[in-house]
Amino acid sequence: MSASASLSTRSDCVFAQMLERVVTCVKSLLPDLPDDVLDRIEVTPTRDPAHGDMATNAALLVAKPARCKPRDIADRLAEALGQLPEIEKLEVAGPGFVNLTLKMSVWQNIIPVVLAKGDRAYGHSSFGRGRRVNVEYVSANPTGPMHVGHCRGAVVGDALANLMEAAGFSVTKEYYINDAGTQVAALSWAAYWRYLQAIGTSIPAEEFDKMAPNGLQYQGDYLIPVGEALAETYGRSLAGDDGKPAPASLWFETVRRVALEHMMAMIKEDLAALGIHHEIFSSEAEVLAEGDVDNAIATLENKGLLYEGVLEPPKGKLPDDWEARPQTLFRSTDFGDDTDRALKKSDGTNTYFANDIGYHARKARRSDLLIDVLGADHGGYVSRMRAAVTALTDGKTVFEAVLCQIVRVVKDGEPVRMSKRAGTFVTLRDLLDEVGRDAVRFIMLTRKADAQMEFDLDAAVAQTRDNPVFYVNYAHARCCSVLRHAAEQFGAEKMAGSALATADLSSLTQPEELAVLRRIAALPRQIEAAAAVREPHRMATYCIDLASDFHTLWNRGREETSLRFIQEDAPRETFARLALVSAIATTLRAGLNILGVQALEELR
Repeated sequence: MSASASLSTRSDCVFAQMLERVVTCVKSLLPDLPDDVLDRIEVTPTRDPAHGDMATNAALLVAKPARCKPRDIADRLAEALGQLPEIEKLEVAGPGFVNLTLKMSVWQNIIPVVLAKGDRAYGHSSFGRGRRVNVEYVSANPTGPMHVGHCRGAVVGDALANLMEAAGFSVTKEYYINDAGTQVAALSWAAYWRYLQAIGTSIPAEEFDKMAPNGLQYQGDYLIPVGEALAETYGRSLAGDDGKPAPASLWFETVRRVALEHMMAMIKEDLAALGIHHEIFSSEAEVLAEGDVDNAIATLENKGLLYEGVLEPPKGKLPDDWEARPQTLFRSTDFGDDTDRALKKSDGTNTYFANDIGYHARKARRSDLLIDVLGADHGGYVSRMRAAVTALTDGKTVFEAVLCQIVRVVKDGEPVRMSKRAGTFVTLRDLLDEVGRDAVRFIMLTRKADAQMEFDLDAAVAQTRDNPVFYVNYAHARCCSVLRHAAEQFGAEKMAGSALATADLSSLTQPEELAVLRRIAALPRQIEAAAAVREPHRMATYCIDLASDFHTLWNRGREETSLRFIQEDAPRETFARLALVSAIATTLRAGLNILGVQALEELR
């Protein structure tokens, strides 16, 4: 697919429009260039505005296949581009870059586009061309309330899914319920302990710890309602005649099912409070029961990718799936992994990896790209799962992972460790109760996912520039305040987007106004660039930068009366600036929508 063809539907992106024109000019100058060379041409913002609005590397890229000097091609390209009506100035720089300065009208004319599309469509594109993407995130073990560690992955995954959708991908949001392992068994025993308490049988934790096969791992108060629900529904029927523990065969499956239902209801409630709603909840137990794991293993075996062997012991801590005995191994090194991986233990039972392969095979049947949002401690998991997905699908489905580092919560400069409900960690609900959903979401997205992060509770509620979500919403609220006052003065109908879109914008020539316009025009490119590298934090940075540009414009108006938004004796300038303010507010909302953060019209 050529560059010009891939950009033809992105009419609201100034950079895409100019790229299309650059590619057209290069084709006319050098008609024999292959499409793969043309596809690598870029038009990007200049680092220094003194060097123009944007620059292209076209001459540098095509020089070798064209067998010409880059500067010679750049001179010819600059001459051709100079004929375009939107070009104000051109300059050949360095080894062959072409710097372009656009006419002010190009930037001014972005306002009607923004106002016509609105915050739900401006910046969105067909970049992804409907490619089916599955984003799996959170997937916390259903053994207790969600904690801060889950929170970052939840927010990153949700914002990434929104971002990919805005960039034109067909996105499915999925949660994988690990309900078939030893941890769920341990949860069931802990829930049974709470059940015994609910019917009046009090067994000390240390005594029950000896009864449970894996010890009493979960003792949080969050299991008390589970025990009470079991007692209400089943009375004393799950206990022995004397109220003491009955054999596990009489109660285990019932308690397991009820405990899982309550835990997942609690997790979904926490996620909803964070503004997250998954479309699919997949169960590990169902994956096993429906044969997905067996089918995936059979597929790999039919492709000659399994063998019996003994793995070399890895350096450092031994993983769970390593045994110094013959095991069924997957030739993952054939697909870029650093070692082959065990699918079955020496006793014939599946490894965790085998179960995960079956689950990913299920996802791959309905997706072209699988993205797992994982904790940073899962780094070693990525290469093996990528190898498995590649092998199962013959490379038709791609596997990627976004790794999230841990979050350290601090208050008054000191770490916050204890939870009201869990006793050992800070729960997601604790964090939401402390600072609110929007602060949690925005702040979690202010840094790249794989960077260490400190979440300062004091800064998250401060009404200062140190609180990024306040800073951005302060800009949006200021925009709304300006538009409300204008509606009172000129009438609400004149503040409608359709009315402001017809304003004469030729007076928007101040450096601060043009800086804001350039930032607004960059949103479509920003969405595509962030989606391409799976980095939703770039959208938070964009919103902060746009808010900063607006606050600068606001402050200039306070210093110079001629730059104020509303001037009774200058109606043309007033309505041009009101259109600009409306476009700023719309663009801020568009960015915040992707982050899942509400744009506030007033701050209290």
